[in-house]
Amino acid sequence: MARIAFHLRIKEGQREAYRKEHENVPEALESAYLDSGAGIETYSVFEKDGHVFGFLDVENPEILKEVMAESDAQADWNVVMDPILVDEDDQWMDEVYRMV
Repeated sequence: MARIAFHLRIKEGQREAYRKEHENVPEALESAYLDSGAGIETYSVFEKDGHVFGFLDVENPEILKEVMAESDAQADWNVVMDPILVDEDDQWMDEVYRMV
């Protein structure tokens, strides 16, 4: 099982919009992830002061990243998130410590 994480930043004044959109994440997006064969065990998103941290336990991170890059459901979600999130070249984080 791999652990992967990402960091995003919310544009100034868009924090409430970000939180509101996550009250009803599209079923098509969740299905794209869960039906991808990536083997997602945990997918959590945290937000504080405009910083978003996503954490995943997943069997095959490469499959998950393909879904994120290529699925129609993700493309639709990106249209919703584009006015809310700061455009970043690389959102993926390096794990630097694990206790357990």
